[in-house]
Amino acid sequence: MKYLSSVLITCALLTSTAAHASSSQAWNDQRQQMLKACLAASQFKDAHALGKPAEFDDQVGYSALLIEGVYPQKHMNNRSGTELCLYSRQQQHAVVTEWNPGKP
Repeated sequence: MKYLSSVLITCALLTSTAAHASSSQAWNDQRQQMLKACLAASQFKDAHALGKPAEFDDQVGYSALLIEGVYPQKHMNNRSGTELCLYSRQQQHAVVTEWNPGKP
């Protein structure tokens, strides 16, 4: 009887652990929140994401996304540019910086 109880408890624990795993819907919701936060943090007009986000390990807790758009300043003459957005998944906060990998 003790053996059966142990097996049932183990199965219950394994089942409850699996239920806590992130669903694909949860990941999609998180990516939508990240996209919204990154676009809001961007200074660009007509800002949009370039490609898919880079998802760092949970120990780091950040996702990275490239944003492309048009500089809004008049002196930039509608030049396009790229920004790197870092999104804190825990704080749900985005920060951006100019991204120009071709320049040192």
